[in-house]
Formats: sequence, structure tokens, C-alpha cells
Amino acid sequence: MKVILLGSGNTATVLAKMIVKAEHEVVQVWSRNFDHAKALAAKVRAQPIATLDELSGEADLCIMAVSDAAIPQLAKQLQLRRKVLVHTAGSVSRDVLRNSSPNYGVLYPLQSLRKEMLVIPPVPFLIDGNSDEVNALLEDFAHSLSDNVQFVDDAARLNMHLAAVMVSNFTNHLYALTEDYCKDRNLDFKLLHPLIIEVACRLTQGHAVDMQTGPARRGDEETIKKHLLLLEIDEHLQDLYRELSESIQKLYRKK
Repeated sequence: MKVILLGSGNTATVLAKMIVKAEHEVVQVWSRNFDHAKALAAKVRAQPIATLDELSGEADLCIMAVSDAAIPQLAKQLQLRRKVLVHTAGSVSRDVLRNSSPNYGVLYPLQSLRKEMLVIPPVPFLIDGNSDEVNALLEDFAHSLSDNVQFVDDAARLNMHLAAVMVSNFTNHLYALTEDYCKDRNLDFKLLHPLIIEVACRLTQGHAVDMQTGPARRGDEETIKKHLLLLEIDEHLQDLYRELSESIQKLYRKK
């Protein structure tokens, strides 16, 4: 399949690598920054283009891999006659592309993607086309990139995007706060890496609710008090610790 990529950031870069590995062809790369388009195009032997007027008529699929906020404005600049146009956002409606092409949809990679990745992790794809024909094309294309492909409508995709923020962005924020906490106290945050990996791996073996451990889970109020005293100099972290502990206790009181 011949593909055009609109974008040159994290998602566009990783998708470009996946597309080429699956033996499709990236024919063109466009970006608001032409130097970025040239850099990504060089990696996949594609043509960099500076304007949307240069879009090839030979491509089968045009993938809009830009930030969620940029999608509506970019969509207004596109008038595609035949090729399928998709965006890759979890929180943006499929129908934002309604006036940009008669054939449109969503190809949402449910994964945290960074252009620096040396090894690409498994990437589930949530897809949704505006017709049976578009759905068939997206299903074939997505299955060439991943073993995990599901049809998901706007509402379900938005809910899944929220869930992804909870398990990825919020947990990473806690890691960042904890790393700062360790740094301020001359502690080696890397000592926690095996624990982080072990807890994450457990989730593949059962339900998170059954895996909970720690002082809040076992009702160890003395340890909780000691921890809160240690956090008196950091009110924000102390509040987070207290709120999360109370949330854990509340959850298990219901069970």
C-alpha cells in the first residue's frame, strides 16, 4: 500500500518505521517544518513535500499524524477525492474529517510512542472508518502492522484514551515526582526500576485490584503516619500520598 504521512513527530516517525517494515511504501512526508519532513522522509526513502498542494494522487492512504489540537485546522486545508484519510488521535471524533475526503476514518495506535525508540513495542490499533470499504482497508492495513486490531467508535475510543492517560501519563508523573524525591535525599531512583517492572508485569497475569499491596491495602496506619511526617516539607506530595492512600482504603472497604 502507498501511504502519505502528514506529520513528523513521535507518532509519525514510529508509524513510518512500522509501515516500511510491513513492506508498504511511504511515498511522501509533509510537516509544517519542512526540515523535519526532509529528515523523516530520508529515513524511509520518501519524498518530502513543503505544501499540501503537492500531495500525490497515487497514494492509497493518507495518515494525519499530528497533535490532537492541530487536526481540525489541518483537515480544513485538505480536499481529497479518492484516497482514504485518517487521523491517529484518541480524543478527536472521526467526523472531523467529514469534509476533507469522502473516505475517512481513524487509525489510533494505543501506545506511548517516541521517535527515539530503538525497539518498537507491541502497538494495538483502534480503527473506525466511515464505510464498509474504508473499514476493510483499515483492517487489512492495521493487521499488517499489529496482531491486535479492534473496531472502536468515537465514544469508546475517547474512554480508552482516558484510560490510557490514567495508566501511562499519570503513573509516569508519579515516577517523576518520586525521582525528584529520591534526588533531593541522595537516594538512587534506579534501585526502584526492578520494582516498577515487576508491578507492571503482574498486570498481564491478573486483575490490578487483586495485585494491590502496601500499607494502605493492609491498613497499616502507623507506617502511613511515618510516611506523611516525612512528606511534611512537600505539601503537594503529602496531599497526593494521603489522597491515594484514602482511595485505596475506600476501594477495599467496598469489597
